[in-house]
Amino acid sequence: MADMVLAQDVQKYYGAFHALKGINLQVSAGEVVCLIGPSGSGKSTLLRCLNQLESIDGGAIRIDGELAGYRQHGNTVRELSDAQVSRQRLASGMVFQRFNLFGHQTALQNIMEGPVVVQRRPRAQVRDEAMALLKRVGLADKHGSYPTELSGGQQQRVAIARALAMKPKLMLFDEPTSALDPELVSEVLAVMRDLAASGMTMIVVTHELGFAREVANRVVFMDHGTLIETGTPDQVLGNPEHPRTREFINAVLA
Repeated sequence: MADMVLAQDVQKYYGAFHALKGINLQVSAGEVVCLIGPSGSGKSTLLRCLNQLESIDGGAIRIDGELAGYRQHGNTVRELSDAQVSRQRLASGMVFQRFNLFGHQTALQNIMEGPVVVQRRPRAQVRDEAMALLKRVGLADKHGSYPTELSGGQQQRVAIARALAMKPKLMLFDEPTSALDPELVSEVLAVMRDLAASGMTMIVVTHELGFAREVANRVVFMDHGTLIETGTPDQVLGNPEHPRTREFINAVLA
């Protein structure tokens, strides 16, 4: 199966802080990979680099075979313009911890904004697709509701639908349930399960180990900007080889 994501020796610094230390990660098309690890381990930074919200300081990232942020001609590599980077960024949709919905727009308008304004697609077509997405995430009856009229779980489901409206090849989730009350977590995870079952390539930063065990093809444990251990959910969550992985999982389960 073709690579959807290929990260090779990715380095990222914030001043003197070495946030990502030579990350190598390959994700096949249709694969679901869950990133786990303690806060500050580099998980969110890696996602932001994959989506080009952060520039990298070394190495290379390819999304669906295309070099992220650069164009290569033979041995010459040139940095892309901001507009070209924005175009590349459309290949991946990102869902954050916070929902970041436009407060002055309804759920339907939030979903339609990107395809109409950025992609300049026909409004009538986009509206039909947005309504279908709202139905998919179980919110067809909330199309006219504003974010303040929705629960946190409902807002996050709208945020997922908004990302899907741009027709991405890859979905990135940065702890999408961490800001939710516990009783609202399951409704968001249910949408993500459906998305995974549909064949969408997904990279998910999560502390929901049960979700990772059920849905992921692979689980990757990160700590201090490095990939410590990777394998199937049964391997990494059920029988981890590295002592640091075992320590983390035991702490989460406790």
